[in-house]
Amino acid sequence: MIHRNPRLAVLKAGYLFPEIARRKREFAAAHPEDPAKPETRIISLGVGNTTEPILPHINRGLTEGARKLALPGGYSGYQDEGLLELREKISGTFYQGVSGGPFSADEIFISDGAKCDIGRLQLLFGPDAKVAVQDPSYPVYVDGSVLMGAAGPWTGGGYDGISYLPCTAENSYFPDLSKLKENSIFYFCSPNNPTGAVSTRPQLEALVAEALKKGCLIVFDAAYAEYIRDPALPKTIFAIPGARECALELNSFSKPAGFTGVRLGWTVVPKELRYAGGESINADWNRVMGTIFNGASNIAQAGGLAALSPEGLGEIRQLCGFYLENARRIREALEKPGVSCVGGDNSPYIWARFPGRDSWDMFAEILETCRVLTTPGAGFGPSGQSFIRFSAFGHRADVEEACERLGRLKL
Repeated sequence: MIHRNPRLAVLKAGYLFPEIARRKREFAAAHPEDPAKPETRIISLGVGNTTEPILPHINRGLTEGARKLALPGGYSGYQDEGLLELREKISGTFYQGVSGGPFSADEIFISDGAKCDIGRLQLLFGPDAKVAVQDPSYPVYVDGSVLMGAAGPWTGGGYDGISYLPCTAENSYFPDLSKLKENSIFYFCSPNNPTGAVSTRPQLEALVAEALKKGCLIVFDAAYAEYIRDPALPKTIFAIPGARECALELNSFSKPAGFTGVRLGWTVVPKELRYAGGESINADWNRVMGTIFNGASNIAQAGGLAALSPEGLGEIRQLCGFYLENARRIREALEKPGVSCVGGDNSPYIWARFPGRDSWDMFAEILETCRVLTTPGAGFGPSGQSFIRFSAFGHRADVEEACERLGRLKL
């Protein structure tokens, strides 16, 4: 018989969100919901999955895209890099004012989502790559690196071979860049998941300068950029001069347009971006995408075009505003003595600190006391201990009820 990929055995048992789902099932089995008692229902403020219907103009784009596929003149097949019109629209919408001007269409690659691209990106670098992550960080940065072989076994406080750069209240949730090793791939997310912190322009300028000095590649995850309301906060790493030589960027329609189930994202890979030997990273990414991916759904791309029209951009702002209001209410409900929060203003996540408490114990207490499902901070990395992530993705009535229940917590 064939042997198992040994890297799967290196992964710490249980990806975070399936583990949360398992614990939820166990709790629900032991404490069944009583339909006659609404207070027994579990409300989720945990996983970052959108809940609200896709808004009308964007939805019409999806349905029209599906309708056209039934017409001889409207049918289209594979689109490996993505529809040219969509790539041009993304460049003109999100990168018009960036340093060096907007990107050409062949620097933008359409995909089925940022998370999928993060996994595929590992193929560019191989098992000998040095990897650095913000700590805490989105689990796929780490787990994808483990599966590629770029990390050793779990040591109890992280994976051997991965550099964890703490982002804590003490450093304003921005890492000490002096600890970034030379020639590393640095996964960086702003607005950050899970902390909700958003990096300032001076911070991103320091990040780009350090990457250029140390020969590092920044993999910049901007999936929550449309939640930024403060105009002083950059929405893209390419707002910073020099970023084209040291960064690529991931983004997605999932959270701003409600496309978590539709699946549509993009990656920007500048032509200036090169390996140490001078080879083009853009050319290699084009090869990877053409080899193992046949392009995002044409229906999803039609929806993406609708989302980038003036009406669609208005709907994106409306939907993001809805979730930001949820976030404001959750943060307000958590403002208790002894609890400190970040996020929830330019991000849909609230990162709440419960000093001296174990994250999983706090997760269990909130579930048992309030019947509210959250995400334990320790699942995002060593620096997440004592934190809980609250997600603003929920129906308004559920969020209001959850906020009322959070008042039961005795801290």
